[in-house]
Amino acid sequence: MDETEFWDLIDSTRDAAEGDAEEQADLLVEALMQLDPDSVVDFARHFEARYNRAYLWDLWGAAAVLLNGAGDDTFDYFRCWLIGQGREVFEGAMHDPDHLADLLEDFDDAVDGDGEDLGFAADEAYEQMTGAETPDLGLPNPPREPQGTVVDLEDEEALAERFPRLWERFGR
Repeated sequence: MDETEFWDLIDSTRDAAEGDAEEQADLLVEALMQLDPDSVVDFARHFEARYNRAYLWDLWGAAAVLLNGAGDDTFDYFRCWLIGQGREVFEGAMHDPDHLADLLEDFDDAVDGDGEDLGFAADEAYEQMTGAETPDLGLPNPPREPQGTVVDLEDEEALAERFPRLWERFGR
């Protein structure tokens, strides 16, 4: 599975789920089960690589603005959700997290921002197909700490200054 096929699966399941992350995860499991086990592992590798790449202080700060705060688990689930939004949103956020203010047409922190189930879709599909756990993906270990310049997730002034467009649109 190449990068284009990965993003096509993300996009098609997101569109079919009409933005519902739980439904998208269910549809993703179904779609992955139509593939061979090696392709499911490839999908998992693409997903995990992006998940690890998104372990950034700036992205965590953006999540804190969007979600009115973001602890460790919340940020983990946010990164999964962000991947589930597709290539344009994901890459735009990676380039400039404040750009999410423009990339997200609608955002409701009560239903958006939590893609926990998306993070397990490939594992679930693989296990249902083979009866075994997903093998090691052969990726480097994820960073121990977020990359980039630390942001104080509790300091509203710092968040507003660092993410002015997000703060204007979604801030407290």
